[in-house]
Amino acid sequence: MEQNEIEAVPEGFESLPEGLGFTDSLSPCYSGMRDDELRFGLVVQTQHANSMGICHGGALMTLADIAAASWANLERDVMGGAPTINLSMDFVSAGRQGQWLEARCEGVTIKRLFGFSRGVIVNSKGVVARFNATFYFPEHPGLSQDGLSRPSVLRAMVEGGGQSPSD
Repeated sequence: MEQNEIEAVPEGFESLPEGLGFTDSLSPCYSGMRDDELRFGLVVQTQHANSMGICHGGALMTLADIAAASWANLERDVMGGAPTINLSMDFVSAGRQGQWLEARCEGVTIKRLFGFSRGVIVNSKGVVARFNATFYFPEHPGLSQDGLSRPSVLRAMVEGGGQSPSD
């Protein structure tokens, strides 16, 4: 990739809707199904980059958190709140401005009240970061958004084949 070249968003990815709280800080951020797996990604833009022109670690951590929580919720087949207990990341290489970065799942384990997800964020040259996350699944509605009357964004993305909801 030449400097200043901007990679395209891969086919099958749709922009996440606005109004998702802190997730909006990654806008535009995308989700899509590929190889029967829900993936998330973004093209590194100025708002995602640090002063060196590479994707800021905070943007990578946010992308990892969104992806890992979504995978844990899919695995337990409950779309709702899942507070992050731990998120660890190894930064392997740089994601430069203009590059497509994609979060891919490497595994999910669900225990009664906890979910464990692991994955990688990759670009066209290889692994940018590896991450592990732990989530808490509250049994009471006080900390959770489980059971919301409107369909969750995640459920709509999965059932709609990667399409974000229109509401």
